[in-house]
Amino acid sequence: MVLVSDNSDGIDGFVRVTLHSPAPFENGPETEIATLYVQPRHKGKGIGKRLLDEVFRLCVERQCDGVWLAVNSENQDAIAFYERLGFTREGQTTFRIGDQSYANAVMVTRF
Repeated sequence: MVLVSDNSDGIDGFVRVTLHSPAPFENGPETEIATLYVQPRHKGKGIGKRLLDEVFRLCVERQCDGVWLAVNSENQDAIAFYERLGFTREGQTTFRIGDQSYANAVMVTRF
């Protein structure tokens, strides 16, 4: 599922949600926020929050028990953003690009 925020000039941002994607730990939610992107010129305008609010609404409507996401462990701004929206850190995973591996915090919010 992809939700898009746009205006007359184009796309402001989007969120991509993957259903039936189990969190990388036991008894975690099975709905993943795979991508949340807001164009840099639109950051700080509440677009990311509105996109996630709509994801939460749709997930509750579909009776999901929560959502999870992975975020670069060094991206403190993103981690703080998710924590303000009620996410908690539930673990850690790695993201690989070629032979490089990057630590990612696994964050969860439950409904």
